[in-house]
Amino acid sequence: MKTLFAWLAHLYTALGLVCAAGMAVLILQGGDASFRRAFFLMMLATAIDATDGWLARKARVKETLPGFDGAALDNLIDFQTYTTLPLLLIWRAGVLPEDLAWLLLLPLLASAYGFSQVNVKTADGFFLGFPSYWNIVAFYLFALHPAVWVSVTLIVICSTLTFVPTPYLYATRGGPFSKTINIGSAIWFVALGLVLFGPEPQRRTLAILSLAYPLMYLALSAFVAADRVSPRPMHSAIPRH
Repeated sequence: MKTLFAWLAHLYTALGLVCAAGMAVLILQGGDASFRRAFFLMMLATAIDATDGWLARKARVKETLPGFDGAALDNLIDFQTYTTLPLLLIWRAGVLPEDLAWLLLLPLLASAYGFSQVNVKTADGFFLGFPSYWNIVAFYLFALHPAVWVSVTLIVICSTLTFVPTPYLYATRGGPFSKTINIGSAIWFVALGLVLFGPEPQRRTLAILSLAYPLMYLALSAFVAADRVSPRPMHSAIPRH
């Protein structure tokens, strides 16, 4: 039974790969309705990613199935659902003009660097460097259709921040503000669903209001980063490289 439970935990993680397959089909189909359904699958994949670690720990997968690397499976799926497929959607939806589409190579390479860093996730609840949330970037670029210079600036800045080892909150692993972040994410997911499938006239307004959550996340992460470089002693120091 322990072995079965452990394999079921890995199967739950692998459902993110099923979401990725559906996203790829919808993105290639194209059209507003398909893109919105692709974003819904991104949300579902994110929910699986946020909860599979807890299930894996309950199933003691490392002890029960030492020959199977669940972390490798998780990273394989995350690189698709957080990076390659969101970037493909940005390109397919025409968020950037064709002559600027090459800029999407910047987040692709930056994310590859981030995923390959051994210490990118700390034991006390942080990512080091921008945590490749290109699904979120893609969502807001698609939902808000900002000016091209805004889209380009956001893509370049987030790509650059991947190489800067400042701490970003990793709420599902605990750490400071984890309760606030986790409760906020549940409310935010509901808001995103309304943006995707709610009444047409209100979608843009809802998208703007929903920005409150990612802005709060960035503000709290910036607070932690500032506290890290402060001369005052921190109660839960973040390990350096």
